Amino acid sequence: MKLNLNNTSLRISAGLAKQFPAERIPQVALSGRSNVGKSSLVNCLLGRKSLARVSGEPGKTITVNFYEVDRKLFLVDLPGYGFAKRTKTEQQKWSNLTDGYFTKNPNIDLLCLVVQLVDSRIGPTKDDIMMLDFLSEYEIPHIVAATKCDKLNATERRLAEETFAAHPSMSAADGIIFFSSKTKEGRDALWDAIVSHCKL
Repeated sequence: MKLNLNNTSLRISAGLAKQFPAERIPQVALSGRSNVGKSSLVNCLLGRKSLARVSGEPGKTITVNFYEVDRKLFLVDLPGYGFAKRTKTEQQKWSNLTDGYFTKNPNIDLLCLVVQLVDSRIGPTKDDIMMLDFLSEYEIPHIVAATKCDKLNATERRLAEETFAAHPSMSAADGIIFFSSKTKEGRDALWDAIVSHCKL
């Protein structure tokens, strides 16, 4: 991998689409429900402990976070969805901001991959399926990261693998990677997918 992960920073936490960076470098977006482990995945990928803040209150922060990696890549952490305690105003802000990433992003042509996070213990929720179907419909390259797989025993793991592989909404994904930020399982495979799709 030709990326210096030590040269990584949070470029901006954008609360408005007009704040999205204009640099012409590849983007990889991370999508998933609140508390699915996106911040932990970012920290694991980048080899940091707290670059991405792991919130004690899922769904509290509604921003699009752009992490600049070696000036060659943006990892884009989209706000988590599906948090039931959000007010209607907060839910609308999430919808507008996430939709804005795909419709008002000046560099949407540089979106090389979406990593769709799904909790391996729960399987795809209604919101996950909606997002997966959106990505498929608009032919946006995507892979599934089945998070928190270290919490599964052998039987549960086998069942989860079978369930994910057979799910119709995952059929268009370019791969399913079981991932654990705790054990780092799947980290190398995820980086391989990112590097491949971004042609880095």
